[in-house]
Amino acid sequence: MKVIQKQKTQNKTKESVRKGAIFITFISILSSVDFSTVVMSEDDSSSTTSYMSDTEGTNVSVLNWEQVQRLDTILTETIPIHGRGNFPTLEMQPRQIVKVVRSRMEQKQIHVRDVRLNGSAASHILHEDSGLGYKDLDLIFCADMKGESEFQTVKDIVLDCLLDFLPDCVNKEKITPLTLKEAYVQKMVKVCNDSDRWSLISLSNNRGKNVELKFVDSLRRQFEFSVDSFQIKLDSLLLFYECSENPMSETFHPTIMGESVYGHFGEALDHLRHKIICTRNPEEIRGGGLLKYCHLLVRGFRAASESEMKSLQRYMCSRFFIDFPDIGEQQRKLESYLQNHFVGLEDRKYDYLMTLHGVVNESTVCLMGHERRQTLGLIAMLAVRVLAEQNVIPNVANVTCYYQPAPYVADGNFSNYYIAQVQPMFACQQAAYSTWLPCN
Repeated sequence: MKVIQKQKTQNKTKESVRKGAIFITFISILSSVDFSTVVMSEDDSSSTTSYMSDTEGTNVSVLNWEQVQRLDTILTETIPIHGRGNFPTLEMQPRQIVKVVRSRMEQKQIHVRDVRLNGSAASHILHEDSGLGYKDLDLIFCADMKGESEFQTVKDIVLDCLLDFLPDCVNKEKITPLTLKEAYVQKMVKVCNDSDRWSLISLSNNRGKNVELKFVDSLRRQFEFSVDSFQIKLDSLLLFYECSENPMSETFHPTIMGESVYGHFGEALDHLRHKIICTRNPEEIRGGGLLKYCHLLVRGFRAASESEMKSLQRYMCSRFFIDFPDIGEQQRKLESYLQNHFVGLEDRKYDYLMTLHGVVNESTVCLMGHERRQTLGLIAMLAVRVLAEQNVIPNVANVTCYYQPAPYVADGNFSNYYIAQVQPMFACQQAAYSTWLPCN
């Protein structure tokens, strides 16, 4: 009898060891594919909150159920990609284009480390009432792209994928990649230097909700301000779409991580909730972040420290004029920004331009006087054009023109036929010197 009991005990021990080994193997498989699901009862729902509070001291956090729902809505929403001319509109879900592009990159031996959602869409998911809204859908493919061939391969993959979304009635045999590029791509950017290796392909949408596919090997500066520094890792959710037969619910959904590349996740999220403008080293940003900064001001965001932000404004303006020194470049940049960021918000353009005018006027310290006046004149001209487009100024009687008289007008004997005396050379030099502004 004792032998039988001993044998049963040994069998139970072996069974426990076997189950433990199976459990460990299962956990290792989940870890290898970076996928997990959160399963909890209503009584255990508080565990999510406690887990988020534990991670608030770092740059990452776990999305709660409401945030996961907003993310799912964005990834499954059908977005039209409008073609130019007679080309048909493509209907695609973001998760579809991500799946197709990623699979073909893997087929071409380009390793994709992960896929992320970036920018205003990520901010909208984390805090719905952020005041930012979202237009572009920024999808980042973190991939190994060390050579020129990888960049060309990625470009070919994206253009080839567009064929899959054309309607069945279209004859695809005669459509070339160049034709697709001209029809559906709004812009293409490639940056390759010592610190940055990335490319961008933006697919057109007439309502301003462009699908932007960004392929990043390395990127030194990944944000402008703390409120737009969020990235959401999509891999676990994309895997859930492929593998799960059951729909998501509050008690059954994948664990999705959010990250703030600004640094402290809790601090950045607090800035977003309370509409606080915060950044560091704006001189590292192309354009200094000047245009985005003025956009935040118009949307009701305010600096946490006015004195510190006044100092940063100088760096923003200086970097902007380094990157766009010519008045023609400045005009193209401003017109492009207005076109891309104010779709459906045309009534905010004038406020934006006047805010920009004030910042440039107050904080530009390293331009010659005539260059500064030239830029301010450009901004004022664009503001008047915006008012005219909105029929706010139906006639010239509502327009007040300001001008600065020439120096010789101050002469008491001045008339329309007055010929100014030639000034001595030293006087000209003195007047020219006064047109410079201090650089401190």
